[in-house]
Amino acid sequence: MNLVIVESPAKAKTIEKYLSAIDKAGRFIVRASVGHIRDLPKSNKKAIDIPGGFIPHYEVVPGKIRVIEDLRKLVNKADEVFLATDPDREGEAIAWHLKEELHLKKPKRIAFHEITQTAIAEALEHPRQIDENLRLAQEARRVLDRLVGYDLSGLIWKKVRYGLSAGRVQSPALRLIMEREREIRAFVPEKYWVIDGDFNNTRKDKLNLVCSEEPRDFKQVENILASGKKNDWKVTDVKESEVKRSPKPPFTTSTLQQAASSRLGFSPKRTMQVAQKLYEAGHITYMRTDSTTLSEMARKEINSTIEKQFGSQYLEPRHYKTKVKNAQEAHEAIRPTHVSVATAGHNDEQKKLYRLILERTVASQMSDAKISRTKISANIDNGGIPDFAVTGSRVIFDGWLKLDTAARGEDVELPKTTIGEPLTLLDLRSTEKQTEPPSRYSEPALVKALEERGIGRPSTYATIISTLEDRGYVEKEGRALKPTDTGEVVSDFIEKYFPTYISDTFTAEMENELDEIAAGEREYLKTLQDFYGPFSKDVKSKDKMDKQNNFGDADAKYKCPKCGSGMIIKLGRGGKFMSCSRYPDCEGALTMEGLEIKGDEPIGNDPETGESIYIKISRFGPYVQLGEKVKGKGKPRMASVPKNIDPTKVTLDMALKYLSLPRVLGKHPDTNQDITANVGRFGPYVVHEGDFRSIKPPDNVYDITFERALEILREPKKLRRVKVKVTIAV
Repeated sequence: MNLVIVESPAKAKTIEKYLSAIDKAGRFIVRASVGHIRDLPKSNKKAIDIPGGFIPHYEVVPGKIRVIEDLRKLVNKADEVFLATDPDREGEAIAWHLKEELHLKKPKRIAFHEITQTAIAEALEHPRQIDENLRLAQEARRVLDRLVGYDLSGLIWKKVRYGLSAGRVQSPALRLIMEREREIRAFVPEKYWVIDGDFNNTRKDKLNLVCSEEPRDFKQVENILASGKKNDWKVTDVKESEVKRSPKPPFTTSTLQQAASSRLGFSPKRTMQVAQKLYEAGHITYMRTDSTTLSEMARKEINSTIEKQFGSQYLEPRHYKTKVKNAQEAHEAIRPTHVSVATAGHNDEQKKLYRLILERTVASQMSDAKISRTKISANIDNGGIPDFAVTGSRVIFDGWLKLDTAARGEDVELPKTTIGEPLTLLDLRSTEKQTEPPSRYSEPALVKALEERGIGRPSTYATIISTLEDRGYVEKEGRALKPTDTGEVVSDFIEKYFPTYISDTFTAEMENELDEIAAGEREYLKTLQDFYGPFSKDVKSKDKMDKQNNFGDADAKYKCPKCGSGMIIKLGRGGKFMSCSRYPDCEGALTMEGLEIKGDEPIGNDPETGESIYIKISRFGPYVQLGEKVKGKGKPRMASVPKNIDPTKVTLDMALKYLSLPRVLGKHPDTNQDITANVGRFGPYVVHEGDFRSIKPPDNVYDITFERALEILREPKKLRRVKVKVTIAV
């Protein structure tokens, strides 16, 4: 019996299907490690023996002991063990961890970039040993990331706020987002005017022409309008040209994430999750790659498909060279394993992404599109104002646009005109506009920026962004990434005290050094020593610095609502706020918008108890408080103000509504036990005897009725999908 170990159960299922066809005797069984089986502890720097040569001490990942035990039993029965993990650094590392933990003496490493019968058979014919250089490159990356996390996060905890963290690669990404945010804040809009006019030619064909200049001075606008209205117009130039539009190369990880965002609305993380499923099912090649090359076998199949579907005039074989330095994560671009398969995937998302990959792959080998472009320019007879012009285009030969119709656009054909032809002015107008600040990064735009700067690698782009979001350093406004107060404070701190380590140059050079380890051109130990020596000294040199949780004095116009003293900007868990400069002697606070939270002035009284109700703010955000704090009497009742509500606009009725939770709605008719409505960390819910059910719109936790709550509790509960492995002893 031969044992093949892969990472995922889905991949195992696909490979087992092909192995059954390859080996009719059924001598292969395939099992999954379900990802990594070992890793470094998250919060223990001693897990890395720095004096001993940066030797990591790995631990079994929680929940993987049973997986390892089952694999060991199979290893003991196996004649050969094949490690068929993914064909990149991460996959090589997983293979090495399996070898170490399962005590494998001579496992056979096989790797393939597509899960097809041909690729698997080829890999079995040419097994190799684990690539130690590739494995060490991944280990170096992991150790570096943990050392930076341990040291830098520890310093930020002490000097800024407990619970914050920093990372070797996500900190440069956060810096990019903050630099863009500062540009936006510093931007001063300028007025400008767009001037356009409607005209008829001699054949009464209508033309809309736009002024080639956008004046900033309204006097110039008035001059153009006045001159244009009192003078005759004529065509001053007609230019016709033929241009070619070439198809784009096949997808890399970065370009797939960008295209899936613009075409399908997928986030980078979602794109990679869907692509992973397509790869594991054998539909596409490996989806973590910075290569644009196609294998000769794939090119032949693509070319044949183009000739059959569109004709030889649409075929233009091309070789694309990878532009990314040290591209090594895989040997091919992302493509379908068989381009003759028009649709693939188990759900709508998979089918859409597969179609996107298929069209990009096939289009890359198709003919250029030929476009005819026409530009008509016009001016008044004496030519005393800027030219007005219009540009039109039409497709002469569609080429690759025949397949990728979304990239085609609409034809804009202009009427026939000649130089010197008079034009009749119908209307001339101006529209006032303002210059716009640079836009915030979207997720795909940030991926592109990271790739251009050499920050991260294909396998890390999506993780970098999701880490920033998970840690609360950025949030989405539509599709844009906006830094939070916490993200801004962390980035400011690192930029001020550790600028070298988050610069584009330093981060890209470190990525190149890790690539050199993978290629066997650089030593693991020297790389880590060269980095960690200076870095650890820099961290230690900041150990005695003052705490950095005060971010300067607030504007003098803001005074403490309790004592009238000046205010200081601080960071709380809810973001930046203004704290009394006499804290902790005075606990007065203001929101960052300068809206006073009247901690000492009640907004009204509870109609039942007569107690005063206050709106207050803490580091966790604004909240409603019933009654005063009195020593020895415990805490008064409190309730958070919802995030989407301006705390200064909370009325007495709103405050009473917030304080009404938890609210007993009535007794369950079957058990005579309470049914309660409340809000928890996962949102609003009703509960009866430990049975929690979410309250979803249009229902509202504050006014949900007993009858509606009973209906929700009686609805069949959605079962969680639990994978159960059954072992039958024969």
